[in-house]
Amino acid sequence: FGSSWESGFSAENSEVDRCLQGPEGNGISTGTVDTLMAEDEEKADVPPEAKEEVDGVETEDRDDDDEEEDGQDKDGNQIKKKKKKKKGKGAKSSAAGGDKDGDVEGEGEVDGEALSSQEQLLQMLRRSRVCEESRRHVERPHLFWDTQPVPNMAAENFQDSGPIDEIKTVEEVRDEPYNLPDAFEWVSCNVSDDKEANEIYTLLTENYVEDDDSMFRFDYSVAFLRWALQPPEHLPFWHLGVRVKSNQKLVGFITGIPANIQVYDQVVKMAEINFLCVHKKLRSKRLAPVLIKEITRRVNKQNVWQAVYTAGVVLPRPVSECRYYHRSLNPKKLIEVGFSHLGPRMTMARTIKLYKVPDHPQLMGMREMVKTDIPRVFELISSYLKKFPLHPEFTQDELAHWMLPREGVIYSFVREDSRGEVTDVCSFYSLPSSILGHDKYTLLKAAYSYWNVATSVQLSDLMYDALILARQRDFDVFNALNVMEHDSFLKDLKFGIGDGFLQYYLYNWKCPKIEPGGIGLVLL
Repeated sequence: FGSSWESGFSAENSEVDRCLQGPEGNGISTGTVDTLMAEDEEKADVPPEAKEEVDGVETEDRDDDDEEEDGQDKDGNQIKKKKKKKKGKGAKSSAAGGDKDGDVEGEGEVDGEALSSQEQLLQMLRRSRVCEESRRHVERPHLFWDTQPVPNMAAENFQDSGPIDEIKTVEEVRDEPYNLPDAFEWVSCNVSDDKEANEIYTLLTENYVEDDDSMFRFDYSVAFLRWALQPPEHLPFWHLGVRVKSNQKLVGFITGIPANIQVYDQVVKMAEINFLCVHKKLRSKRLAPVLIKEITRRVNKQNVWQAVYTAGVVLPRPVSECRYYHRSLNPKKLIEVGFSHLGPRMTMARTIKLYKVPDHPQLMGMREMVKTDIPRVFELISSYLKKFPLHPEFTQDELAHWMLPREGVIYSFVREDSRGEVTDVCSFYSLPSSILGHDKYTLLKAAYSYWNVATSVQLSDLMYDALILARQRDFDVFNALNVMEHDSFLKDLKFGIGDGFLQYYLYNWKCPKIEPGGIGLVLL
């Protein structure tokens, strides 16, 4: 926090006004803005013949191989560096629950028998791609992130923990917001207001995480946004937007919520950063770093100097690299929309049978969580999370906010023993994706594993009931990261590995790297 880096944002006001007057979502081919993915480092270098017009305004074709990175040399002069843009389908995973399922292979193989030669080859290629991706990101410059208090990609692993920047005071933080071009203005977004909440929803729905093939896009509901952004002690001015002055159109967004995060043996006040989104028509205008710098300033003004965030891309430098796994609940639909596909020896009927789950939970005493369960659920989850090097420290009010069921948002269940005592808890939240351009389906319903604690049964048995409860509520797929103790059930419950990663990052905090099993934090 508190870097002196200035943005390279530049825009002709008349051009921006024109491009934002017409209808939105005109099918511009652009890259994804992932959580805290700074597109400031990737400005497309497009020959004139590769440009298209939308609403009478030329927009860049972001599928071009070449990109330029803008930055400054030590004397402050603008520099550009050519580099190759990686093409791939990793972003599809982001927009539809991490990654697409792999091929559905033979029934015995999915049940855990020896991997086929084809599967072994796929795993080898995945590892090779991961190694190449890591090497490429170590070697490439990060013109924004290299100015920030985050670990350098090439630096040795830390053995100690603590702040990276020198200790500052609130008085040292600038009072004025960072400059925007004359056509734009900063705003604090009020998600309690229906009109503003719907504007945020529209911006995210039409411009947030989307796969490279334009098949899926996250569809955050207004109810979900209010849940995600309004925990106890939230700060409305950490819900930051950028509007066009002339028509008040919302074109940029980033949020923070306060959290106490334990990193190894220290509890640190942090901001959880999320929902970085820039309107598609402004992706080449380098707005992302300005949003990051302004949310940083606002967080610093509250005497908070660290942050935690996740991204599907590799930036300097992850504290942990985790994988998404997917469990088909409605395989026929997943195959029809292109999220997964049949294996070479599988029929649709066999695949449906393979992934079928019972109609009702198998454990005795399973029921929906209610308000009176809060003290016991707080005790179970708080105690469980302490075993992981990175985890949130909740208050009881915070846990009540995150865990009490909300239809269409968060689903939480507990198991009672014969004496009526709650012994186990499982939960998942709903994050659907819009299915773009499909004749039959418009929405992919995805459940995401949240907080799960098993003390009287095996975790795999508890999560099997979670799958059943999700299928009862018409979810198509159940997603889980390989964090906490999830590895203990992923294989047995027929989860398929995704082909991408979710990186965890700490801002202005160094610590030893954490394996996925040591991560006790789930960010929405």
